[in-house]
Amino acid sequence: MTLGDVYWVDLPDRGGREQRGRRPAIIWQDDAAFPNLPTVLLIPLTSRLDAQRFAATFLVQPTNSNGLSVASVALVFQLGAADIRRIGARLGRLDPTDLDTIRTIARNLQRL
Repeated sequence: MTLGDVYWVDLPDRGGREQRGRRPAIIWQDDAAFPNLPTVLLIPLTSRLDAQRFAATFLVQPTNSNGLSVASVALVFQLGAADIRRIGARLGRLDPTDLDTIRTIARNLQRL
C-alpha cells in the first residue's frame, strides 16, 4: 500500500457520523516508510455528492487509474486509522493532480 492508492475497506459502525460499511478509501500512509503497523491511515470516499457541502472534501472523478466507477467525494475531514485487516482489494491509484489537491486540503486541515 502506498499513499494515494485506492482500496476497498470495511469500516465498522462507530455509532456516530463517521463513514461505515464497505466503501473505497484513499490510503494516506506509505507502508514502505512505516512497515508492520497494525493500522493504516485512510480517507473514506462516498458517492453521495451532497457531502461536498462540508469543508475539507474533494470531488474525485472516476478514471482508469483510480478504479472508481462513479464520482466520489473524498472526506478528508474524516482522515483516520483503520485496522489493516479491514483493507480489501486495490482499485487503483489517484491521479497526481487529485493527490496533490487532497494533500493540500489535509495539510490545511491539520495545519501542517
